[in-house]
Formats: sequence, C-alpha cells, structure tokens
Amino acid sequence: MPTAILTGPPVPGSPLEGDLRSLGFDVRYVGPDADAAEQITKLLDGAPAGERVALVDPRFVGHVHSLRLALTDPRFPAAAAPGALTAQPEARAALAHAVRGADGGAGPDAVAAALDASGTAVQRPELGSLVAVVATEEDEREQARAAVAAVDEEAVRLRTAVKSRDGFFTTFCISPYSRYLARWCARRGFTPNQVTTASLMTALIAAGCAATGTRGGYIAAGVLLLFSFVLDCTDGQLARYSLQYSTMGAWLDATFDRAKEYAYYAGLALGAARGGDDVWALALGAMVLQTCRHVVDFSFNEANHDAESNTSPTAALSDKLDSVGWTVWVRRMIVLPIGERWAMIAVLTAVTTPRIVFYALLVGCALAALYTTAGRVLRSLTRKARRTDRAAQALADLADSGPIAQAVAARGPRLKGAWTAPAVAFTGAAALVATALTQPFGSRQVIIAAVFYAVLSGIAVARPLKGALDWLVPPVFRAAEYGTILILAARSEVNGALPAAFGLVSAVAYHHYDTVYRIRGGTGAPPQWLVRTIGGHEGRTLVAVVLATLLAARNTDLTLALTAFAVAVALVVLVESTRFWVSSGAPAVHDEGEPA
Repeated sequence: MPTAILTGPPVPGSPLEGDLRSLGFDVRYVGPDADAAEQITKLLDGAPAGERVALVDPRFVGHVHSLRLALTDPRFPAAAAPGALTAQPEARAALAHAVRGADGGAGPDAVAAALDASGTAVQRPELGSLVAVVATEEDEREQARAAVAAVDEEAVRLRTAVKSRDGFFTTFCISPYSRYLARWCARRGFTPNQVTTASLMTALIAAGCAATGTRGGYIAAGVLLLFSFVLDCTDGQLARYSLQYSTMGAWLDATFDRAKEYAYYAGLALGAARGGDDVWALALGAMVLQTCRHVVDFSFNEANHDAESNTSPTAALSDKLDSVGWTVWVRRMIVLPIGERWAMIAVLTAVTTPRIVFYALLVGCALAALYTTAGRVLRSLTRKARRTDRAAQALADLADSGPIAQAVAARGPRLKGAWTAPAVAFTGAAALVATALTQPFGSRQVIIAAVFYAVLSGIAVARPLKGALDWLVPPVFRAAEYGTILILAARSEVNGALPAAFGLVSAVAYHHYDTVYRIRGGTGAPPQWLVRTIGGHEGRTLVAVVLATLLAARNTDLTLALTAFAVAVALVVLVESTRFWVSSGAPAVHDEGEPA
C-alpha cells in the first residue's frame, strides 16, 4: 500500500486524512515535537519498498481530484500540486535526499523545488478550476472551502476524461455519452484493459456477422462495429477518469485498434465471397493503404520529436487555419481519423455492399494520405531544423532493415545529398513494383528487381537518416513490401492466394506497429535477433518473390506457401511481443496524440 506522510499534525476538522485513505494511501503524520526532516526521513525509510510515497501539507484544502491528479498518476516518477508531492519507487532516493537538503523546511512545496533543482523532473498537472491550496489561517481555509464548494468536481473530472484533441465524429457523436459509460465502469471496478478487450470481442463478433454475407448480418455488423468504437473511446476515458494508465493498456489499446479494423476487412471479404463477389484484393489494398498512412504519421512525428518549433510558412498557414473553429474540424475530418472511418464503414456496410465499402475506403484513405503527406513534405522542405541522433535512430528502427540491407549499408557506398536516402529508396521500390506489375507472373525478372530493391534499400540507410525528407524512407519500404505481396497474390490467380497474402501482410504489419509502440514507450525497437529472424523488409520481399516464381514455374499452389510464411512470421513476432509487453518495465503511457 502506498504511504502518505502528513508533514505536521492533522488540522482539526480537515477531511484530508479521509481523502487520502479514499485514494488508497496509508496515512502517517509527523509529530509536533521533533525535527520534521528527520521524522519524514524515518517514515520514508519505513514505507513499504516498491510503493509510492507522498508528502502532504496538513493545511491542504482542495478537491479530492486535485490530490488524485497529483498523487496517483502512474506515468510520472514524481508529481506535485500545491501542498502535495509524490514519488514513485524510482524517485524515492531522490525524494529522501531532497527532504534533507530542501531550503525552507521539509514541506511538500520546498521538497518539490529541491527535487527540480537536483535534476528530478516533477510533473505538475493542469488543475484548471480545481482547487489545491495551503491555507495557513482560518479565514483562508474558509475562502478555500467556499472555492471548493463552488466547483462541480465530478463535472470537471468527466470533462477532462475526454481526449483533448479528437475527431469530429468522436467529439460530438460519441464522447458526450461515452464518458458516462466510463464513469459507470469505474464505479463497478472495471479496468480500461477489460473494456479494451470487450471492444475487441465486439468487433470480432461484428466481423463474424459481416462474414455471413446476408443483409441482416451486414446490418448487425455495422451496429456492432459502432458499439465497438464506443467501447474503444470508453477505455481511454476510463483510464483518464480513474488515472489507470499502464504500459500494457497502451499496447492493448493501440494493437487492438488495428486488429479490429483488419479483422473486419476480412469479415467483409468473406461475406462478399459468399455472395459470389471476390473483393480480397480490395480488402488487402485498403489494409496496405491504411497501414502506410500510419507509417507516414509515425515517421514524420519521430523525425521531428526533438526538433524546435516549426517557423516555416506552411506551419504558419496551418496555425492560422487552426485559429478558425470550422477549419479545425474540416481539417480533422479530411484525414479520415478512426471515428469518421469506422462510422463510414459501419453505415456503408449496413446499406450497401462490401465492394462499395472498400471503394469508399480506398478513395477516402487515398485522399487523406495525399493531403497529410503533401502537407508534411512542404513543412519539411521549408523547415530549418537539425535532426537529432535519437530521431535518426528511430527512423532506422522504423525502416526495419534485415541482414541483406544491413550488409549493404555496412560495406556499400554512402551517398551524400539531402534527398539521397528517400530518392534511392523510392527508385528501388518503384522498380520492384513496376516489374511485378508488368512482367508475366513467375518471371525471373521480378527476382532481379527484388535483389535490386534489397541493395538500394541498404544504400538508402547507409548514412544516418537526418535529411529533411528522410522520414519518407520507412513508408516507402512499407509500400514496396506490402504492395509487392498484393500484386503477386492478385496476379497469380491462385485460389486462396489473396486471403493468404492478407494474413502475411497482417502479421508483418503487426511487427511494424509493435516497433512504433515500443519506440513511443521509450523502450527502443525490437531486438535485432527478431528483425534478422523474420528477414527485414527486403528479406521478406525477396522470399515472397522467389516463392511466387518457383511455385509458378512448377504450377504449384501458392496459397500454402504464403500461409506457412504468414504463420511463421506471426508466431515469432507475437510470442516475442507478448513476452516483452507483459514483462516490460517501460513507464506507463497513454496515447494523447493525433487520432489514428
């Protein structure tokens, strides 16, 4: 149990001790007749190892949620509000040192200042209209109590449970009631991870309904997909409402979003097949396009993670547009975030056919990709910024280079030039895709193109990716790998090849998303042995091309080979990923970024 230490005798009539106990703290207090710093040090030493500790001024007056925000958020090693300070186990040694060396006594505010001065960052949450003060006189206490009574704490807590930046559909059609569902879950002891799992189960049932191929199944699928999205919003709101952030939760939330969407694509394709319409190529195309869109987002954000604020004309125009209310929502809708995308999919599923759903998805995602990519290219070209080593390493990890590309990068030429890396990567990718499209299926020319692509991939990453447009390298690699697998399966005209290719791309995409979430969580990319084992992007592409060529020449079914390849990749990445996230010591995180 965490320990809260009142830095002086309790104030008569104060509810502080009960508030702290309601937050799960074992409350101790410093007596009036001894050195406060010495007593606090002894109490810190006696607190259970591996638990957080808090220092609270007994004269604190404020909302319980102010204490909750300051003392229970698991994302930060140390956090504080006026009159309250907490430290997680990793910051307890620094806290004890700060108590002994704090100027102005051992009160929470003085100790927090000493922690900051010693280099331990202290998070100070935005309290807004919530009250958190140290009242030294009775009249101050009365004024503070009046201020507390004047604010509806629960309304503030519900409002702040909603993500501050979200899409139009989510903000206006889901969040107004999903926040109350989050509160209902919190009061009944449900965790965000349980709600996330319920959202996944609901989406999988929706995919099963779509796979029936009946109108009733499609209507049920659309309704269930929307309810799955409501639960998807609820889990994050529950995490913010009750501050139940966790590394596992962030991973599950992000991973399950992709699993739900792609499983639903598969369900639609199965349902269409029952009606005699083969849309597997469209389903795989939609998954490829959507995944490449995400890689563009991730790469650009990682490339600019440590960069200074953008003063380019493009950024200035963007800021100007964001100053007008309606343009903000239009721009958020144009990028087709998850809320708008799932609403479109759900409605079209219920009233049209799977083919129309995929046509709409492909057109909408293509326009969104053009809009976002063009804007980011313009920002990058007009921005004066130097990429850091951290950003270059993140892009190298996102590139997912295997043994062939790594060998070429180590021994091959290191070309100079600001645009060399993306130009070389694009040349190799374009040559491979064009060859796969134009040459007869099974042609050895495709193998030559795949080898050429692998060599150019190594040359592209031979130097640190610090150029203005080097963030384009990972998405180019993703488009080449996924696109080649799609083209080969579609042109093979082998029964079941496209569903098998869908499974292979799904397994590889999971690995790429897992890489992103590890980097975002501050734990680095997956281990090199894993990347080498599954071949890297160029190795997997070469294997797929060789399999297609050999099996075409022998008139053998390609489906079994692609299925076996998909299962092998999935087993390796899923086992290692699950092991990592279950045992990870990464700090608790929660995605508050752009709507995916």
